[in-house]
Amino acid sequence: MIAAPSDVLLVGSIPLSSAEEVFTTVTKALPRRVHSIPDGETGDRGNYIGWQLALFPKETIRYFLGGTDPPANHPGLTQKSIPPTQYDTVALKSYQTFIELRKKNVIPPGVRFQVSLPPPLNCIQGHTRNEFHAQLEPLYEKRLLDSLVNIIDKIPADDLALQWDVCFEIMTLEFDRGRLKEPFFQAHFSPVKEGILDRLERISANIPTKVPLGFHLCYGDLHHQHFIEPEDMELLIDLANGIARRLQRPIGWVHLPVPKNRDDAGYFEPLKNLDIGPNGRLYLGLVHAHDLEGTKRRIQVARSVIQCDFGVATECGMGRTSREDVDSIFQILKDVTVPV
Repeated sequence: MIAAPSDVLLVGSIPLSSAEEVFTTVTKALPRRVHSIPDGETGDRGNYIGWQLALFPKETIRYFLGGTDPPANHPGLTQKSIPPTQYDTVALKSYQTFIELRKKNVIPPGVRFQVSLPPPLNCIQGHTRNEFHAQLEPLYEKRLLDSLVNIIDKIPADDLALQWDVCFEIMTLEFDRGRLKEPFFQAHFSPVKEGILDRLERISANIPTKVPLGFHLCYGDLHHQHFIEPEDMELLIDLANGIARRLQRPIGWVHLPVPKNRDDAGYFEPLKNLDIGPNGRLYLGLVHAHDLEGTKRRIQVARSVIQCDFGVATECGMGRTSREDVDSIFQILKDVTVPV
């Protein structure tokens, strides 16, 4: 009989008051169960990419209730049109807290500081009007990569883990195959899959191999709802395999969502084709609040399909989740796993 899952991935956002509370709570709630800990994306970062909206020129922003035409004398977009992202600023501040708590033996040695970042397409497509996507993407990508370089420069490789939060890329693929109809989800490039792989390869190219690099493949969590429900894992597995083939470095892990109502073998069946390299770790996002028995059932069904070891996680980040639900999730994560 295969043992229980041995480790937990924290996808990113954890709705507590501060990075210090996140680090302290996680180490107490999940003893010897995590290889890395994010800072929880607390405060104004709790809404995924929402805090990046202010970086974009107002005439390019896509308002849900109608857009704004650029003025007749619009000067055009340059690198100066997009200010620094501040992802590095907040990460480095949280890392200092991480170090202080490790010195106090709150955080065990060997646990890494995890930084989760959205690939540039997410902010471009999520915040700006379609006609500006092609112009804005390289400008914002430069700013995000500047932040990434600073993070890599200032945090020792042995302390750092990085994760790309891949969401809008999934939605463009679903639009491309006809399952989504809203132009909001249409990519500004073609072919879509190759364009996504080009982008993920490019932004991952200069990440040192000593830094584990993971990919959270996501169907969205707006108001705790997916943009569209996955039919099964086929699209996710195809993308994960494509990333593994493209990258000139090992994949540290891939995280795949499992909806609460999917405990059928058909949903997991494409996992048989997952090929992310010998050291790539699989995490299944099958833990849902107040659903210990359902979580155990989903683990059992997944085991029956792939019969190999995997870690567990929530389906998406825990941002905008009640404290009662967070406590339930931590308890279930502990109950269904064994110490590393």
